[in-house]
Order: sequence, then C-alpha cells, then structure tokens
Amino acid sequence: MNNNNPILIENGRALLADGDPHQGERCDILVENGAIAEIGTNLAAKLRAQGEAFETLDATDRLVIPGFVNAHYHSHDTLAKGSMDETPLETWRLLALPPQYPKRSRAEIRARTLIGALECLRSGMTTVQDMVTLYPFDPEHFEAVVEAYEEIGVRAVVALQYADIRGIETIPFWKEIFPAEYHPYLSTAAEPDKKIDQLAWFEDNILKRHMPGARVTWALGPSAPERCTRALIERTAALAKTYDLPIFTHIYESKGMALQARLEYPDHGGSLIRRLEVEGLLGPRLNLAHSVWLLPDEIEILARTGTNVVINPLSNTKLKSGIPPIRALQEAGVSIALGCDNCSCSDAQNMFQAMKLFALLVHISDPEPGPDQSRRAFAAATTGGAHAIARDDLGRIVPGARADLVLIDLTDPSYVPLNSATRQLVYTEGGRGVDTVMVDGRVVIRKGRLATMDQDALLDEVMAVVPQFRADFAAIAARVETLKPWIAQAHRKIWAADVGTNRLFTGR
Repeated sequence: MNNNNPILIENGRALLADGDPHQGERCDILVENGAIAEIGTNLAAKLRAQGEAFETLDATDRLVIPGFVNAHYHSHDTLAKGSMDETPLETWRLLALPPQYPKRSRAEIRARTLIGALECLRSGMTTVQDMVTLYPFDPEHFEAVVEAYEEIGVRAVVALQYADIRGIETIPFWKEIFPAEYHPYLSTAAEPDKKIDQLAWFEDNILKRHMPGARVTWALGPSAPERCTRALIERTAALAKTYDLPIFTHIYESKGMALQARLEYPDHGGSLIRRLEVEGLLGPRLNLAHSVWLLPDEIEILARTGTNVVINPLSNTKLKSGIPPIRALQEAGVSIALGCDNCSCSDAQNMFQAMKLFALLVHISDPEPGPDQSRRAFAAATTGGAHAIARDDLGRIVPGARADLVLIDLTDPSYVPLNSATRQLVYTEGGRGVDTVMVDGRVVIRKGRLATMDQDALLDEVMAVVPQFRADFAAIAARVETLKPWIAQAHRKIWAADVGTNRLFTGR
C-alpha cells in the first residue's frame, strides 16, 4: 500500500472509544496522512461519489482495536529470553543487565532492537517505551537503536537509562555480606559512567535537535530513585519541564528496594515517594514502573499529584517481586499503564499475557468482588499507556487519533463464538489472532508477517550475533554461580525484614 493514498479499512468490527466492549461496532475507518479521518458506514460509496482515490484494507471477519502501548520495556536483553527460570530480582540483575557484560557490538545492538520490536508488533503493540541501558555508553550504539526502530516501523519512545550511584550501594546488606573482592561484580540496572555525562550528551545531541512529528521520540530514564542523587533527580525534573518530556523510573519493584528506602531515607519517613515529592519529580510527567511495595499513604500521594504507575505483571511474578496493589491504585484514581518489561524475565513481549495476568492478580489478591478487570486491563494497555507517554492521540479509535491499529482474526477459535470481544482479548487471546498491524497509517504487519523489512533476513541478522551473546552469558552465569552463597544470605535477610506491608503470597 502507498502511504500517500487514503486507506479505507472496510467492513470490520471495531472497539471504538465509548462503544460496545463486547460486540464492537460494524464500521469503516478512513485513514489519511497517518490519522483516522472518518468512521462510518458505506464510506467507499461516499468516497467514489466524491471522486476520491483510495486503497482498501478488507477487514471482513476482523476486529479492529487500538494498537497497544508497551509502557515499560528494555531492548537491551532481548537475546536472553528463555535463559533462566525462577530468579529473584537482585540475582537476575547480575545475569541479564548490560553492566555485567563486555561492550556489545553495534551489530548486536541493532539486531536485538529489531527482534524485540518485531515481537512487540506481532503482539499488537504499536508503541514501545524503551528504557534502554547502553553501557559503557557509545553514541553509535544509541544511533543503532534509533535506526532500527525507524527501519522496522514501530512507534518508539526512547529513554537512556542512567544513574550516578553504584548498584552495590543500593541493595540492603550486600556490601556487608559479600567479600570485598566480589564488590566490583555487584551491579544493577544502570551504573555510573565516569567517561561521559549521559544526560548532558542526550540534551546536546538529541533533545536540542528534536523533530516534531517523528515516530521515534524521547523520554528521560533515571534508573531508580535510590540509584540517583538528589542533584540528578532535580536535573531530570528540570529537563523534563524544559523539553516537555515524560519520565520513566523503577520504584519498589522488590522488597529489597522498599527496605532500602526504609533504611536510607529516614528524613522522608522511609519513603521514596515522599523523597521524590520533595525533589519535584512527582506529577503527570512521571511514570513509576512496578510500584509493587507501595504503602497506602504513598498511593494517596500518587493520586493527589497525578503521578502514573506502569504495572509489569509478567516480570513481577517470575522474579518473585510480588503482587502490586492494582485494585488500591484503581480505587485511588491513579492512572495505570501496562508493560512487558525485560525479555530475560518476562520472556515474552506479549500484551495479551500481560493483560490476562494483570486481571488475574487483581482477582486473587482481594477476596471482595470487584469491577470488571478485563476492561481495565485493556484500558491500561491502550489509553493508560498513551497517557503515560503524554499522547492523547494514541490508544483510541476516534477521528483525529493516529492510525495505530490492529486487526484481529475473528475466525480464530479464540473468538468463536464472540461473546465478549474485550474479555476474549484479555482472557482467551495469546497473540495468534493478530493478523494486521498499522502504525501511523502504514501497514507494518500483514497476515502475521513483517511488511516493512525482509523478515527472514532480519532473523538471520539476529542469529549471526547469538553465538557471542551465548558465550558471554555462559561466562557471567558461571561467575554468578560462585556468588550464590552470599546472594542467598542477603536474600533471606531482606525477606526477614519488616517494611510495613507484604506483597508476596507465601501460602503460610
């Protein structure tokens, strides 16, 4: 299809904003200049009568939904999917994250970005928020990430992940329990880079050259409050205001992160939320990934300040991090988005899995019957994600919104019979039904295959860098194996501590 011509998505059934969530609405959708121009019936006859040229995308037996927004994702470890089983968060960081690895090749960074983006697109995600760690930092590596996203055609909101406090200083008991000779190996998601000020580089080379209307845009990515000094947090807040950028950070992902707050911030009542409010970071621009170990008074502060939360149910369960207080956040009125997090710990960039687990975790964590969670899970994956990246023109099928759309095959057994489109998307679909994906009015997935690039060549490109990655992973895994006695000791000590709440179901 020629993106310069209007495209008529004809004879489909669409989940329109404020429409019927169960059967959808039978309608045509006209796409012009990358946006939804009109929604109605018999639009083809109308266009022909007006003498307008257009192309047709047949949506017979298809459900048209807004593209999903993956509001918390990291492209840096896509090659590690399936590499490990149950692994507590603090141990997983030593196995999967860039500070543990030798400097990667540009070819690997390009390949890992492409394969992650392809998996996201195949799961109906039209936008990814990539909080990418490039360590040690190399401007060419950043260019490789951006070029990959531009080539494959996904919408991306890219944030460099940065910190200025070493990981070993931010995990309770590690410094005292591990022998000193092992301290250099104890890192976390991002480590200080002495050779470059990443935030200054990002402003000078990227933010000051911003191109309005680009499909790849920017955000800021302070790794986590406990890994950032007050000065770095305040710089982040100032930059976000100057350039009108969203901010993404990790908070209270594990009990260890909550305990660190209790130990390190007595002046703020042991609360990272209160610390961030004092430092000026809370507010509608800020997105707090995970938020598992929030206390009730902290949830009230998030609601009062309009701060957003991004739930990552796949990684939170696999990494033994716990069950986030989703229902309490909903009842407080906090805006919630959904993410699929790292491939090495969620193992799947699959929004259908994330939506289902989101809903089921609410069901299992509160004995009182509550509101319909399938609609709330779907909203978190669409409008909630759009809100997180400050894009009210995404996540909805309405005139004027960008044409980021997904066509689901209703002849798939998952939808026969179609009793509730929303419930079957959340509880039944696994990704098999994704037929066509459109980003900015351009078809990027057609009949389940990549339409913007040679998919087979892309897979070959990925496999060419896999042997080196596997060799490095094996060496790192062997090193972590030697650290396990001290890891276990610290892990048990953290779990014995009281942080004022319990987010892990122990069955005891």
